[in-house]
Amino acid sequence: MAAAASVMPPHADPPPLAAARSPTAPTSAAQRRRDAPTPSLHALFLRAVDPSRPSSWSAAVADLLSAGDPAAALAAFAAALRANPAALRPALPPALRAAAAATSLAAGRQLHLLALRSGLFPSDAYSASALLHMYHHCARPLDARRAFDEIPAPNPVIVTAMASGCVRNNLVYPALAIFRSMVASDSAGVVDEAAALVALSASARVPDSGVTGGIHALVAKVGLDGNAGVANTMLDAYAKGGGRDLGAARKLFDMMERDVVSWNTMIALYAQNGLSAEALGLYSEMLNVGGGIRCNAVTLSAVLLACAHAGAIQTGKRIHNQVVRLGLEENVYVGTSVVDMYSKCGRVEMARKAFRRIKEKNILSWSAMIAGYGMHGHGQEALEVFNEMRRLGLKPNYITFISVLAACSHAGLLNEGRHWFNAMRKEFGIEPGIEHYGCMVDLLGRAGCLDEAHGLIKEMKVKPDAAMWGALLSACRIHKNVELAEIAANRLFELDATNSGYYVLLSNIYAEAGMWKDVERMRILVKTRGVEKPPGYSSVELKGKTHLFYVGDKRHPQHKEIYAYLDKLLERMQEAGYAPNTGSVLHDLDEEEKESMLRIHSEKLAVAFALMNSVQGSVIHVIKNLRVCTDCHTAIKIITKLTGREIVVRDIKRFHHFKDGLCTCGDYW
Repeated sequence: MAAAASVMPPHADPPPLAAARSPTAPTSAAQRRRDAPTPSLHALFLRAVDPSRPSSWSAAVADLLSAGDPAAALAAFAAALRANPAALRPALPPALRAAAAATSLAAGRQLHLLALRSGLFPSDAYSASALLHMYHHCARPLDARRAFDEIPAPNPVIVTAMASGCVRNNLVYPALAIFRSMVASDSAGVVDEAAALVALSASARVPDSGVTGGIHALVAKVGLDGNAGVANTMLDAYAKGGGRDLGAARKLFDMMERDVVSWNTMIALYAQNGLSAEALGLYSEMLNVGGGIRCNAVTLSAVLLACAHAGAIQTGKRIHNQVVRLGLEENVYVGTSVVDMYSKCGRVEMARKAFRRIKEKNILSWSAMIAGYGMHGHGQEALEVFNEMRRLGLKPNYITFISVLAACSHAGLLNEGRHWFNAMRKEFGIEPGIEHYGCMVDLLGRAGCLDEAHGLIKEMKVKPDAAMWGALLSACRIHKNVELAEIAANRLFELDATNSGYYVLLSNIYAEAGMWKDVERMRILVKTRGVEKPPGYSSVELKGKTHLFYVGDKRHPQHKEIYAYLDKLLERMQEAGYAPNTGSVLHDLDEEEKESMLRIHSEKLAVAFALMNSVQGSVIHVIKNLRVCTDCHTAIKIITKLTGREIVVRDIKRFHHFKDGLCTCGDYW
């Protein structure tokens, strides 16, 4: 304890100088009290602590720690040992926690040695628990494990402390193993609120969805499922498990006593899994529920995410208005969510205005704005924002470079993309990840540098994922490289043999090359592997209501008017030079049947409905759950030229801004 003992208690501070005053001026009693010397910090310390009482020293150490001064707490502990050795037992646990708060491994090791010499470790449970806490906070989980193994019969508090430390250091499987051993060695009765919270925090970080369910069953058995903190943590654990635990999460949510945390968690769970309608519905229910539950910044961020996924611009605007009413527009987290919502709803300039209103922007705010410009093909504007961020002294991170490279990819800025891909490692010390490589493959593919893109994939240190091979396959379709397309498709089939999109894309490549036997082979392969193609649909939001259209859809109340309008529009399009692209349609149909199939695609139905029902001059926004087909892409370009309307289509790959017969994607997607 040489180091700890060398730190003395607080020394006396010099009293403040008396205020200057005239020597002849009269002095009142109040003035005399103000001019009296202020008691020194040392004197105050001695007045608060009774050196003869060990508990008084313990309280002093704990109070200094609670006040946020762990160094002073350690100094007080050293003074306690000098003044009264009996203070060691009660003061050691808060001293260990002070070492943890200061992340002072040196002080913690000396305290450990003192505990061993005095016999307080491993016999004293409080000291043992604090020792484990110290090692875990100092990022020394192996030292904590060694100390834990020396405790002959650890009680539930110590076991929980050990498991909690493992979770802190992201050792979730050891944490769950410790929890299971505790339950197995005694009974489920040892599981208290603290133990349940630790176990659920660990289960939230493992991919096995059955873990949270098992802990849920145990928690219900011991009667802790009614505890608000435990229930909210369990709901969060289900949420972290993703969509696979959605049903269990909703069942728990419906049964529990809900507060704003549980409402926020459930809304966010729906939003993060693309279930925007459910998220927005739950938000409306939250506003109408009794008990005084009010939305907060977390709620609004989750709801804005739901609007972003759905492309629900009108609903998003209403939520933005609520953000303004609550005075949260300058809040960096809510403001960034507003930027993201407008960007994903196709209103990049509104996103820019929201971005400017954020008072203190963080790196995520800047990255969101860069991504917003990038996803709409405004690559130069994205790079201007990036350069502005750097001029302000903010260092780009991993996420920022994803946004930058994606912007270069969407805008076809080959040289800029190459530059920043190389600079992120050489100038900023950031090792490119799979997302950065994916952007580069997409960018190189767009530029027709297919061999370079393939070479980049082969040179990667990490295993390429489906998105990367998919980007290469898309490039092969644009540049009609059948040989490389087959290589990419085979890798995709190995990674995800059930994704119908890969089969469709390769089949289209074969069809456009006139390789009908291979088209037939793909059709047979899809059937034999049991691959199911999700139904394609397009949606349009009008007056706050979302309208869905499927291929050949006749369920919409206006379907007769829509088809009649579309027929007249197609006549005008053909007069303007439109010829249906039937190359990728089934080859065993005649040309008239092929044209008829293309005419009833969901994109065309959605656009026709929007043209019929929206105000002239307004921008039309369409969401497509799959890739926009080549023929619909060509058709919509001609429609914008004929009608003078701007149409924005967001498909599974990117945004398409159609205006005056052109698209911002440059016919590459």
